[in-house]
Amino acid sequence: MPRTESHAEPPTESLGESPTGTRSDEAVYDRRRLRQWLAGEARADGIERRDMLRLLAAAGLATTATAATAGFAAPALAAPGTGTGTPGSTGGASAAAVPGIVKPLPEAWFTSRGTNAETKFEALAGTGHHTPTDRFFVRNHTSTPVLDASTWSLTVWGDGLSGGRAAEFTLDELKRLPATTRSAFVECAGNGRSFFTTQQGQTVSGTAWTLGAVGVARWRGVRLGEVLRRAGLSRGAVDVLPRGLDPDYVTADGTNLGRVRRPLPLSKALDDVLLAYEMNGEPLPPDHGGPVRVLVPSWIGIASIKWVGDIEVSAQPLYSPWNTDFYRLFGDAYPAGGSAPLTRQTLKSAFELPWNASLDAAADHRLTGRSWSGAGGVARVDVSTDGGASWRRARLHDAPRRADWVRWSADWRPAGPGAYTLLARATDTTGRTQPETTVHNTQGYLFDAVVRHPVQAV
Repeated sequence: MPRTESHAEPPTESLGESPTGTRSDEAVYDRRRLRQWLAGEARADGIERRDMLRLLAAAGLATTATAATAGFAAPALAAPGTGTGTPGSTGGASAAAVPGIVKPLPEAWFTSRGTNAETKFEALAGTGHHTPTDRFFVRNHTSTPVLDASTWSLTVWGDGLSGGRAAEFTLDELKRLPATTRSAFVECAGNGRSFFTTQQGQTVSGTAWTLGAVGVARWRGVRLGEVLRRAGLSRGAVDVLPRGLDPDYVTADGTNLGRVRRPLPLSKALDDVLLAYEMNGEPLPPDHGGPVRVLVPSWIGIASIKWVGDIEVSAQPLYSPWNTDFYRLFGDAYPAGGSAPLTRQTLKSAFELPWNASLDAAADHRLTGRSWSGAGGVARVDVSTDGGASWRRARLHDAPRRADWVRWSADWRPAGPGAYTLLARATDTTGRTQPETTVHNTQGYLFDAVVRHPVQAV
């Protein structure tokens, strides 16, 4: 078991920007992994070959398999007004009734989404840069496990370690390693999914998130690369696969896919990934992955595995259902086998206002909101109060930082009573600006278009 010298106060370093945050050849990497798996050279961790073939067939990835298992697709979005919390609804059933979530979920702060809880953006107004932990959204594939931090340990194992020996780290041992602190968002890949339907008139599958499946926290932990090196990383390692301790995920047709896990390319694992044990200065709570979670800055939320219990370091290429059938882009605009597995998040903006908010027509208003990007910091936000006919620049209240958001504001006095459509459009430091529409994909991932937010001046 790796041991380190005890520090009265663990050293802290700031996790800065890195030019290697995402592989430029991710698509090549992915296609090579697929060919290797189909040739029997790669391993689909914990999945029987017949089940993986069914998954690949359902996703259109294995041309030699039949398409008889399309039932792996998630249920389609319900129509607006059916209690799914789509724009214009009141949020449906009390969020306090969400099964499998530990923390309280007041209806003023959350909307129920099946096994998940979405933050209402108006609940963030005036809360500061970091999302308060009690208002942070919850994304669960199954349910939150409540683990004992005093008995928890992390096992690092696999043929990608020198000598093939496993290493075990307790929480206290991780805390004695050099600590890193990072402000970063975690965001579900499906955040904004409902707007494919309500704003673009397109059918997609999955949870009908609006824009509240995102939160920014101040995370503290140890770099994954530090732990891998202490475990004895070998030159032959190619993939790193963290696995959660939540209950097994079982599909609608009864196929057990095991615990949630998703491999990372070794280059990303050694770059800016954290094993986080604190959130906003407190021990990581159960719903957000405690005692320890993976934090993959700027990538889609599924990469940041919660409740991590073991990490396989492999000398063979790895697959899991969470980068084959799930978390790719499928649709008319994409190859028959889908896009490469999703990595970086996209660019979004949201007002800190209720949907169809009523505002005093005879008063001055300070409109506030937040914008974020996985590719670069947000450098500019423009706001329209007339449905896009004219735009003006908002004031930014934070410095642009990759994998983080900026708060912004704009003053507005309605011209008179009536219906108005507010829009916020962000531009990041890579020069990318939110588009008017998002290219359709069947699972509703990475919606990045400018959202049309209705309000009433009364």
